[in-house]
Amino acid sequence: MDKMLDSPWVLRIVALILALLLFFSVRAELSPSNKTIMSEQTAVIRDVPVDVFYDDKNLIVTGIPKTVDVTIKGPMTLVLQAQASKDFSVFADLSKLLIGEHNVRLQYENISEKLQVTLDPAIVKVNIEEKVTQEFRVDPELNTRLLEEGYILNGMIANPATVYITGAKSAIENISYVKATVTGEQGLKEPFSQVAAVKVLDRDLNKLDVTIEPGTVKVEVDIGAYSRELPVVLKEIGKAENGITVNQLTISPTKVRVYGRKSMIDTLTAIPLEVDLSKITESKTYEFEMKLPEGVTKISDPKIKVKADITKVEQEKTTTTTTTNPPAPTPTPSPPSEETSTPSDNNTPPPTDKTEEDIDS
Repeated sequence: MDKMLDSPWVLRIVALILALLLFFSVRAELSPSNKTIMSEQTAVIRDVPVDVFYDDKNLIVTGIPKTVDVTIKGPMTLVLQAQASKDFSVFADLSKLLIGEHNVRLQYENISEKLQVTLDPAIVKVNIEEKVTQEFRVDPELNTRLLEEGYILNGMIANPATVYITGAKSAIENISYVKATVTGEQGLKEPFSQVAAVKVLDRDLNKLDVTIEPGTVKVEVDIGAYSRELPVVLKEIGKAENGITVNQLTISPTKVRVYGRKSMIDTLTAIPLEVDLSKITESKTYEFEMKLPEGVTKISDPKIKVKADITKVEQEKTTTTTTTNPPAPTPTPSPPSEETSTPSDNNTPPPTDKTEEDIDS
């Protein structure tokens, strides 16, 4: 083996073989096909906006995506240039299409012809409809769970009360709710105003793709204490003075509005008015203060008028006693004493005794 390696011919043959292998290796590296493979690149440009060309004054188009993903493949320099500048555009030309549904192939422009371009999606299903504008009333809404206990929502007013909604004819026909939702913190108990966005929903509460003018409204929210109107029931307490008979008591008003916690007020059927008969001394109109039942914070009429009709019995008894008692006995005159002189012979008549009838007369 060592003798073979020492031979110059053997070394020449090995050197030739190595030279041939190196030659063919370099030739393969420099071949045109391999140059192409090494210089090609692929890139994906995401969220490229889609432009749409149609009669936007009279028509509405739905189904066109707002953005698409663009895949470009080609020479590295062109790919990197397109990826960096993004000066190309993607569009859908619907100017020659009629009202109805269509399958439309998206197009692109300002991209080198040496690049392979793929759009995702490449074909979209669009619907071309008549544009309709209609006026709708806005219904404000508020979650009543935000109200303080004992308070209720008296009402809400939106300003403006109506808005103009523009969209496809099918979308306008599907409108079921036009709402302006008012929000707030827990424990609302005072009236307030708030600017709220207008929402347009179908019957399944799905948001519709329409244009709203104006997009917001000012909502006036009226919040007040819970109240009910209840009858006033007369409740007599105490005892009338001797000689006074209370014939009738008439109250005014007969109904009052009470405010307070709903759970407590809903259990009430009437509001008692305590009238102290010992304070009724003559026929006239009195005022008695209402006592607040448990759970009631306020009453519309805190004082109730009571008209009293009485009879004073003591005066009638006194008059009857004066007319029915027998007269007092008349004292009997004493006999004349001896010292009394006898009547003279003059014409003066002697004194006579008065009878009871003369006294009574």
